[in-house]
Amino acid sequence: MADHVVRFTESGKNVQVPTGSLLSEAARLAGEEIGQPCGGQGRCGRCLVRVEQGTVRSRSSLRIALEDQQAGYVLACQAVVEGDVQVSVPEQEKIERRLTTDRTAQEVGVPVGYQYPRDQTVWRLHVSLKPPDMDDQTDDWSRLQNALRQQHGITILNISLNLLRKIGKVLRTGEWQVTAIVEYQKGEEFRLIDLIPKHVADSQPLWGTAIDIGTTTVTLWLVNLLNGEVAAQVAEYNGQIARGEDVISRIIFASKNNGGQILQDLVLETINSLIERACKRAGIQPETIYKASLAGNSTMMHLLLGIPAESIRLSPFITAVNQPPLMRAVEVGLQLHPEASVDCLPGVASYVGADITAGVLASGMDDSEAIRLFLDVGTNGEIVLGSREWLVTCACSAGPAFEGAGVQDGMRATKGAIEEVWVNTNTFEPTYRVIGGGKPRGVCGSGLISLLAELFLTGVIDKSGNFNLELGTPRVRNGEHGPEYVLAWAEESSHGNDIVITHVDIDNLIRAKAAIYAGFTILADSVGVSLEMAEDVLVGGSFGKYINVEKAVQIGLLPDKPWEQFKFLGNTAVRGAYLALLDRKMRARIAAIAGRMTYLELSADNTFYEAFTSALFLPHTDLSRFPSVADAFALPHV
Repeated sequence: MADHVVRFTESGKNVQVPTGSLLSEAARLAGEEIGQPCGGQGRCGRCLVRVEQGTVRSRSSLRIALEDQQAGYVLACQAVVEGDVQVSVPEQEKIERRLTTDRTAQEVGVPVGYQYPRDQTVWRLHVSLKPPDMDDQTDDWSRLQNALRQQHGITILNISLNLLRKIGKVLRTGEWQVTAIVEYQKGEEFRLIDLIPKHVADSQPLWGTAIDIGTTTVTLWLVNLLNGEVAAQVAEYNGQIARGEDVISRIIFASKNNGGQILQDLVLETINSLIERACKRAGIQPETIYKASLAGNSTMMHLLLGIPAESIRLSPFITAVNQPPLMRAVEVGLQLHPEASVDCLPGVASYVGADITAGVLASGMDDSEAIRLFLDVGTNGEIVLGSREWLVTCACSAGPAFEGAGVQDGMRATKGAIEEVWVNTNTFEPTYRVIGGGKPRGVCGSGLISLLAELFLTGVIDKSGNFNLELGTPRVRNGEHGPEYVLAWAEESSHGNDIVITHVDIDNLIRAKAAIYAGFTILADSVGVSLEMAEDVLVGGSFGKYINVEKAVQIGLLPDKPWEQFKFLGNTAVRGAYLALLDRKMRARIAAIAGRMTYLELSADNTFYEAFTSALFLPHTDLSRFPSVADAFALPHV
C-alpha cells in the first residue's frame, strides 16, 4: 500500500501515511491538534480543515456548507487520504472561561461543618529497630515486621516486590530509625506503602488527593490526611474533549484503532498535570502523596483504567466493573508515590457512576428524613430521588445540546460565547452578554436555555417550538435549514457570519429537556410519589453555576418549585471523594449508597416514552405543572 505525504501549512510539519488513512489520523501523527467533539463520527462539524493542494475523498460532508465545500473545506475525521496533500488547519477553539473550581485552599478550606473523624486508612508510624549482629541474624523484612508488631500491634503486613528491594538500604541509611507509611486493608491486614529513613516529625503533613474525573472537567483537591485541610484545589478541562464531547462519542472513538489508549493517555496527562500544579502550590513533591480517591462516571472510570467500554453503550448496557478493586498508582499511571493506594469509588450502572454515589453522600440526601431530588445534568442526566429510607436512580440521555454541541452556532462556554439573552417583547430585538466581552462567536448552553425561554415567552416560537413567521421582524426568517431566529447579525459577530438558532436546534433542545423532565417523572411515579413531595432539588456539578433557574423552569427543564428549594451544591463528586479519602466510615457509606440504589433502566420502561412525549412542549403539555410559567403569560407585555 502506497504512502502519501500530508503537509500542514501553518506548522510546516510533514507526515507520511498509507492510502486510506484519515486526515485526522495524519494530524495526530504530526502532533497537530484538531478537535473531534463527536468522537470522529462526522456529526459535529468541528474538525473542519481546508485542502490547499491535492485531493481527498470525503466520506461525509453533512455538516459543511456548500460554499465551504467549494472552497476546499473537509471534515478531517471523514477525509480519506489517497494522494499527497497540503492542509490548512484553522485556529482551534480554546477554552478560556476561568474554571471556578481552580482556587487555592485559602479560598475554599474544609467543607463547612465537617468534623475530621481521624478514622483514616493510611498511618505514619515511627519504628525503632535493633541493628543485626552475629547473635541476631534475622532478615531485614522479618526484623521490620517484628518491630511493627511489637511497637504498633500490626500482626499482618504485606509488601510489594519493588518496595522489598529497597528496605535494606532504607533501614541502614536511617540507622535503624525509620518511618513506615502503612495502609489498613481489612481485618488485621496492613500494606507497607513506604519506608522513610529517620523519624518524620509528627507535625509534617501526610498527603492524599481527591479527584473527580468529569466528562468535561477534571478537579483535584490536595488534602492533608492528618487534619483534613485542603492545601490546594485545581481543575482543568478533560483532555479527552478533543476526541469526544460526550461519553458515547468517546466510547465510539475508543473502539477504533488505538482510540482507547489515546483516551487513557489524555486523561492521565490531565490528571498528572493537576497533581504537579497542586504540589507546586503546596511546595511538596508528588511522591509524598500516598492515597487517591477517585470519582467519575462509569465511562470515565473505564477509560482511565484502560478497560474496554463498548458494552456500556450496547444493550443490555452492562459495565465491565462497577466497583473496581484498590490499585496502586504505578498500575494506574498516576504520578504519585508508586505504591500509593488508588481507590476508584463504586458506581451503580452504566450511566450512574461513582460521581453520583459520591454526590449523594456529599449532598446528605441518603441520611435525610425528607424526600429530596438530586440532579447532575450534563450530556447524560443522572437523577436520584429518595431519602434515608430509600433511593431510586436513573439516567437519561439528554445529548450535548445544553453544552453547545449539535446546535448550528452552539459552542462550549469559552471566550466569545453568548451566555445570557433577553428578547424585547415588542420589537423582538435581542440583547445578550458574551463571555470575555467583545463580539460573539456562538452560543453556549446557558445562553441556549435563556434564548429558548425568551423566544417562547415573547411569542417568537410557540409551545411546540415552531416559529411565528408573521411577526414582521427580519430576525425571524427562512434560512438554509428552515425557519430561524437571528441572534447576531454578521457585522456584530467575530467571524462575519450571522449567529442563528434554527428550528432544528430548538427541536434538539426541546428533546433534551424533555428527556430530563421525563426522567424526574418516571422516577417519582416508580415509587408512587409526586415531585411536589420533594422538599429540595439538589443540583450537583457545574450545571447550576451559570444558568438562570427561572429560564430553566420556563422551558420545562427543571420542575416548577419555589426558588429557595433549589440548592446548587457545586462539585459534589469531588466533595464526596474528599470525604471518602479521609474517613473509612464515609467510604463505607458510599458503598452502602451504591448498594441501596434501585436503578431504573429507562430504555426498558414503556412509560418513559409517554412521559417524554408529554414533555416535548414548552414547558409541558400539562401547563398546570408549571404555574409560574402560566402566571408569566398572564403578565401584561411591556
